[in-house]
Amino acid sequence: MGAAHISNRSEQPSRRWSRRGLLTALGIAPAAAVLSGCSGSADASEGTARTTASTKAAAKKPVVSVSPADGTRKAAFTEPVEVTVADGTLASVKVTGNDGSTLAGTFNAARTRWTSAKNPYSGTKYTVSATPEGASAQTATFTTRAPGETFVGYFTPEADSTSGVGMPVSINFSHAVTDRAAVQKAITVTAEPAVEVVGHWFGDTRLDFRPETYWAAGTKITLDLRLKDVEGADGVYGVQHKTVTFHIGREQISTVDLAAKEMVVKRDGATYATYPVSGGDPEHTTWSGIMVISERFRQTRMESSTVGLGDEYDIPDVPHAQRLTTSGTFVHGNYWASTGVFGHENTSHGCIGLHDTKGANDPSVPGYKFYDSSMLGDVVIVRNSGERTVDPDNGLNGWNLSWDEWRKGSAL
Repeated sequence: MGAAHISNRSEQPSRRWSRRGLLTALGIAPAAAVLSGCSGSADASEGTARTTASTKAAAKKPVVSVSPADGTRKAAFTEPVEVTVADGTLASVKVTGNDGSTLAGTFNAARTRWTSAKNPYSGTKYTVSATPEGASAQTATFTTRAPGETFVGYFTPEADSTSGVGMPVSINFSHAVTDRAAVQKAITVTAEPAVEVVGHWFGDTRLDFRPETYWAAGTKITLDLRLKDVEGADGVYGVQHKTVTFHIGREQISTVDLAAKEMVVKRDGATYATYPVSGGDPEHTTWSGIMVISERFRQTRMESSTVGLGDEYDIPDVPHAQRLTTSGTFVHGNYWASTGVFGHENTSHGCIGLHDTKGANDPSVPGYKFYDSSMLGDVVIVRNSGERTVDPDNGLNGWNLSWDEWRKGSAL
C-alpha cells in the first residue's frame, strides 16, 4: 500500500519542497529564521523613520524672532534687544538706529540667541538684520517710545573754554535726582595729565567734580555725559549724550589778608603783583576760605536789596567785578571810596575792593590790573576776615572740603 502511493508519481501533481518549506509544513520553524525575520523588520522600520526625519529637517528653514517685535511703534527702551533663531544658528546680527548708531551684543554658547549689550535709545527707529548660518538675512524694524518727563545737566565751564586751576566741573540738573548713583555713573570726567577725579553731590540737583588738589596748569579735561535714557528719578529720563573738553591755563592764586589789608597775586608760584585792598567792615565781614572766580563783569550794577541789606546801596556801574560766591561776594574795583581806605581800612559790605576809576577804562589802577590778569577759575583765598569759612556750595568753592570729605559726597 505504501509502495503504490509513493511510486505513482504520474498520477500526482509535481511538488518541490525546500527544507524550509517542509519544516514549516510540519510546524517546525528553525530558530535562526525567526531571529532573522524579526531583525530584518525592525531595521527597515528604523531606517524609514530616520529618512523621514532627515527629510523633514532638510525641509525646515531657520526662523528669526526679534524682541521688540517687528513693527512695534512704541517699544520700551529700558530693556535690551534680543534676537533668537529656531531650527538653526545665527551667523551675524546687526542693529542700526536711524541716527546712525549701532547696538553691539553677544551670542549665547549655542549661537541661537543674541542680546544687545545696552538698551536701545528712546525715540529711535531701529532696523535688525539677522543672518542664520547657510540662509539669507532676515530683517525687522521697531521704534522705541519717547520718554515722558526729562532732565538735562547744565555744565560749567563752557565747552572749549580755558579756566584757572581752581575751576571744578560743576553740573546743575533741571530736575531733582533721586538715583544719584545711576546719574553719576553715566558721567565721567578725565584729565590729561591723568589724575584721579571724584564727584561730590551738593543736594539733589548739583554734582561737582575735582581732583584732590588744584588742576595742573595746561591740563586738558574731558567731560562725557551719557545721560540719555538714564532714569534720574521715577519716570524722569536724561536726554544728553555728548562729550565736551575744557582746558586749564596758567596757575594764578591770590591770597587776601584782611588783617594786613593786602592781596598778593602769585602766577605759577612766583609773586606777580601786590595790591592794597579793603574788605568787609566789622558788621559785614567777608567770608574766609578758598573761593573761585565764577563770573566776570567789566561793569555791573550792585544793589544791596539783592543780598538782604535793604536799600543801603545801589551802584549802577561797579567796575571790574568778579564773583566769588553765589550769595554776593565779589572782588571788584571801587571808585567811590577814598584812595586812603585801601590798605588801611575794611569798609565794605563784605566784598573785597581795589582802587579803581569810574568807567573802568584806566589801566593804571589796581582794579583794572587785577581784572585784566584774571580769568574764570582763578583761586582767591581770604584770611583773617573775622568770618567763618565759606560753605563749599556757596559758589564753586568745594576746595574748602578735605579730600576725605569730598569723596564721602560721591554716590559711587
